[in-house]
Amino acid sequence: MREMMWIFAVIIFSVCETWGLDTGSPQSTLMLNTSSSAPKVYVVRNASFNLGSDVGLTCSNEPRSEVMFVLWKIELKYKQCSIAHNNDGQSEDSCNDGKSLRYTPTAVYLHIPNFSNDDVGVYQCEMVYIGGSDAHKINVDIIAPPSISAWLEWKGNKMVAVCKAERGKPAASISWSHLENSSSLKTWSGSDGFFTVESHLELPENMDPKNLSCTVRHTYWEEEKTLVPKLTAATRPHFTMMSIRIVVIIVAVLAVILFFAKKKLRCCGVAGRETHNPNLCW
Repeated sequence: MREMMWIFAVIIFSVCETWGLDTGSPQSTLMLNTSSSAPKVYVVRNASFNLGSDVGLTCSNEPRSEVMFVLWKIELKYKQCSIAHNNDGQSEDSCNDGKSLRYTPTAVYLHIPNFSNDDVGVYQCEMVYIGGSDAHKINVDIIAPPSISAWLEWKGNKMVAVCKAERGKPAASISWSHLENSSSLKTWSGSDGFFTVESHLELPENMDPKNLSCTVRHTYWEEEKTLVPKLTAATRPHFTMMSIRIVVIIVAVLAVILFFAKKKLRCCGVAGRETHNPNLCW
């Protein structure tokens, strides 16, 4: 490793911005790093990748035969680690999480399999090749689809339609097919940076909910998602309790009528036997 660092230290860095295999949309600026004895200029860019995708981060498009040394210093949420390799065959990997250096005829890149939220962080690359060097700092984020749902619920004496996009990144957008009434929108994020969006729409009394739908859009999807709100277990008990109350009232009324009917028949039966007239109560 000392030999690797010696090779790296004796070469003066020149700056060259490269886009490589990154599938995100990088935005590049320059930042001067003076933490070491020799100042280094880093190309800083941002990139986002889909959840579950295989990612290739590049530091330079130099062919493998030209590369003398490459070092990735990675700062994740729960750990810091590094991956390095030089043309003498020496290598280092303190990440031990599936990340690896890969080589093609035209590039050397960092491979991240099955990209997840645990891979979000800052990736700093330093590469030395014949004729020059590159230094990049990449802010890597994730694109994750939300789980979506829609339902109807009661709020006081009003029926409200709810459409929810949960734990997505970035936040999803929600719209309604029915535009006469205004909707309210709430957005919040968890400690892990995922967003939940919830939209409420109060329905007019004469509106049939079957004609209502909400549309959810997210950058992870190629096409928008459309949902029709349905009555849920939380909604149905409202109608069930109303039905129970009505049934209880009807049963109580019938019980009272039956009670007095039986009492009247009993009285009539006794009176009829005493007078020998069975039609006395009629």
